[in-house]
Amino acid sequence: MNNCWFITGTDTNVGKTIVGSLLLKYAKKLGYQTVGYKPVSSGVKKIYEKFKNNDAMTLQKFSSIKLKYEEINPFCFREQAAPHILSAKNNINISFKKLSLGLSELKRQSNWILIEGAGGWYTPLSNKNTYADWVLQEKIPVILVVGIKLGCINHAILTNHAILKYNLHFSGWIANNIFPKKKFHKENILTLKKYLQAPFLGEIPYFKNIKKIYNYDLSLILPQ
Repeated sequence: MNNCWFITGTDTNVGKTIVGSLLLKYAKKLGYQTVGYKPVSSGVKKIYEKFKNNDAMTLQKFSSIKLKYEEINPFCFREQAAPHILSAKNNINISFKKLSLGLSELKRQSNWILIEGAGGWYTPLSNKNTYADWVLQEKIPVILVVGIKLGCINHAILTNHAILKYNLHFSGWIANNIFPKKKFHKENILTLKKYLQAPFLGEIPYFKNIKKIYNYDLSLILPQ
């Protein structure tokens, strides 16, 4: 039996990769054969003559199953922009079939999979389909990362309603403190707990040194 989740965010740069990596580390600790899947990425760095996306490499690093980069990230665009724009510019079709075939192969080799989306819930993959449409096709449970900042309540409520609209299982949400705590932080968290119709999985503290966050132990916050 495979445990498989799709992780989305209230926006871009809210910590999906961080949360995904910590979940992979936690699942590995529990004894699962884990793998992170970043089907579509944009923005790369050159590593030994090959162009790779940093988020995809991070998920690959925290996966217990060691796979080729292309298996982790089948669609990798060099520029940083919305996937459907880069798809059209480079004449590369982001096909649901290829995304699903990649996922099927990962399910064959592992029993715990974390899929990271791009941007937010409705990120377009083409002029006809969004990431959400593929998640619906695969019927993948969803975890939401809420980057705690001004405006996150509205974004989180909108995303909450969008996920539930697809009749997918909303497995829970995680608050990620991407900035130091400010006035009314407690009130913001309480408001999110009231409006989001999914379990609150925990709150990740702010780290001034972003690299140190990957050493954080999620068992400190996740429900036991």
